[in-house]
Amino acid sequence: MSVSAPGQIVILNGAPRAGKSSIVAAIQTSFDGLWMNLGVDRFMAMTPARYQPGIGLRPGGERPDLEPMVLTLYQALYASIAAHSRLGVNVVVDVGHHDAYSRPLGILPRCAGLLEALPALFVGVRCPVEVIMQRRRATGWNADLPPDAPPPQPVLRWQAAVHDPGIYDLEVDTSVLSSAACAALIRQRLIAGPAPAALHHLAAIAIPVGVDNVG
Repeated sequence: MSVSAPGQIVILNGAPRAGKSSIVAAIQTSFDGLWMNLGVDRFMAMTPARYQPGIGLRPGGERPDLEPMVLTLYQALYASIAAHSRLGVNVVVDVGHHDAYSRPLGILPRCAGLLEALPALFVGVRCPVEVIMQRRRATGWNADLPPDAPPPQPVLRWQAAVHDPGIYDLEVDTSVLSSAACAALIRQRLIAGPAPAALHHLAAIAIPVGVDNVG
């Protein structure tokens, strides 16, 4: 098959319950052409139980034995994203990147480098922790906590780590915008530009010395 142009890539980065999956659904429903979802939930579903949560490992150093594997799995995910794009297939991805609270693996810079020369828009999906907690309770998580209780530490760690270093082409706040409105902003950016550059800048971040890819 002859491919004249690579497929568009949209990567949504944010904490759990920030609304990324709803934006993915809005993109797949409303954007022209084929958009494949290669996000964290799909990838975790392919991961054997003993290696869970795989790339869904939350910040906090809870499973240091998995951390090197998470780097490899993230690179495999991004290599798949790149392969789809090079075949002309559009890809939307929802992830929660973090390198903090564990040894510095440099996951995001390494993954960004795998998408060099491809049209990849990196979108920060933000949501205040108060709204995150409302959504968690509504879906059965932390339902036993009193309404005035402080958010659990794992939730706070996600909020602190997922947007570090905070280099994006576009940011959306799902506490004030619907998923459809977020998707519309993303579509407008893809159409009107400017060309995405965030992942190029992230790929240039120095990887700590002595941190190797563990296959």
